[in-house]
Amino acid sequence: MAYRGLFDMGEAATAAVDWLSMAHNGHPAAAIDPETLFDFQEVRPEVRIGANGTREIHWPANNVVYAKTKDDNRDLVLLSGVEPHLRWRSFGHAIKSIIDHTGSELVVTVGSSLAMVPHTRAFPVKASAGDAELATTLNVPPPSYEGPTGLVGSLHHQLGELGIPTLSLRVEIPHYVPGPPSPKATAALLAHLDHLCGIPTGHARMADEIRDWEIRVHRALVDDKDVAEYVEELEAQTDAEPSVSFTDHDITAEIETFLDSRRGETEPGTDNE
Repeated sequence: MAYRGLFDMGEAATAAVDWLSMAHNGHPAAAIDPETLFDFQEVRPEVRIGANGTREIHWPANNVVYAKTKDDNRDLVLLSGVEPHLRWRSFGHAIKSIIDHTGSELVVTVGSSLAMVPHTRAFPVKASAGDAELATTLNVPPPSYEGPTGLVGSLHHQLGELGIPTLSLRVEIPHYVPGPPSPKATAALLAHLDHLCGIPTGHARMADEIRDWEIRVHRALVDDKDVAEYVEELEAQTDAEPSVSFTDHDITAEIETFLDSRRGETEPGTDNE
C-alpha cells in the first residue's frame, strides 16, 4: 500500500505500487467509497470529458488491484491511493475486510520522505516492523518514532492489534529535489520489495529513466556553486557512513517460515482459532 500525501514525496511510493500493478497485469478488485473519508474542499474531485464526449467526475480514489504472479511466487493485492482526511479507523476496518477477503498474510506499506541525502548516491531505504517476531526475523528495528502520525502509522497500529503482521519501507530522497517523478527512489523501493517478497519487480528496466533524471538534476544544479558544494558535503558524509541494509541476508525464505508459523497458529482446531 502507498498513499499520496506527506509520506509520498516525489510520488515515489505510489509510483512503485503502480509499477507493480503494470508489471504483473493487475486487475481491479475493489474500491473504498471516498464519500465519508475526504474533505472535498481539500482534495477536490476532477471533471473530465470522457471518450464519448460526456462529462465525468473522478473522485479521490483508493482502489485495490489484484495481481497474479508467475511460477510459485506469491500473488499481490495492491493499493495505490490518497490518504483520507477523515475516519482513519473506519478506513482501517475497510482494509481489514479486504485482507480477510483476499487471504493476505503480510501487509507492506511503502513511503518516501525528504532527507539529507545526495542525488548522486544510492537512496537509503529504512524498514521497521511492529510485530516483534517479524522484526527479529528481518533484523529490523521496531518503530521508534514518537509524535504526530499519519494514516500509515494509524493502520500499522490498528492492524497490529488484530494480529496482522505489517512491515514499513520508506525511501529517503534529496530534500533539494522534492518534486515528482523520482524514479531513483521508486526503483530503490522496488528493489527492496523484490528482495523481500521474492517477486520480480523489473526495477532494472528503470535504468534509463534514472539516468535521464540524474542528468536533469545535474544540469539544474551545475551553475549554482553553493548548491554544488552542499551536494559534495552530503556525498562526503554519505561515503563516510557504513552502509547497512536489511537485504544483506536471504529474507524471502525467512519470511515464508514466519508466515507458515503464523498460518499454523490460526488453523482450525488450534488455541488461537
